[in-house]
Amino acid sequence: MSTVKSGLRYSAEHEWIDAGSPATIGISEVAADALGEIVYVDLPELGATVAVGSVIGEVESTKSVSELFSPVAGEVVEVNAAVVDDPALINSDPYGAAWLIRVAVSEEGPLLSAEQYAADNGAEL
Repeated sequence: MSTVKSGLRYSAEHEWIDAGSPATIGISEVAADALGEIVYVDLPELGATVAVGSVIGEVESTKSVSELFSPVAGEVVEVNAAVVDDPALINSDPYGAAWLIRVAVSEEGPLLSAEQYAADNGAEL
């Protein structure tokens, strides 16, 4: 069973976001487990402007390709080069080393609490 990290908020599209400033964004273990072995990740460029719900990249696994959606609007202020170089980090540490981008947030989209996201996806906290 996949684990949902408490203290984070989640989009219905399986991205997580912390409360930092800038905010850190990644994908949940639920999504990583569903994708299987992740072999490629494409992320926005530093300085890109993202909108709530906009496509910000994609992850490719041995099973499928999935788009990444921004749970917030703002400017990308940091991109995790380590996860681009080693996409398997998403499978091994989705809430830690495999964060994807940091965004200076200007607007938040609809987000779920960890408890709500876990209940909606059959995961445990």
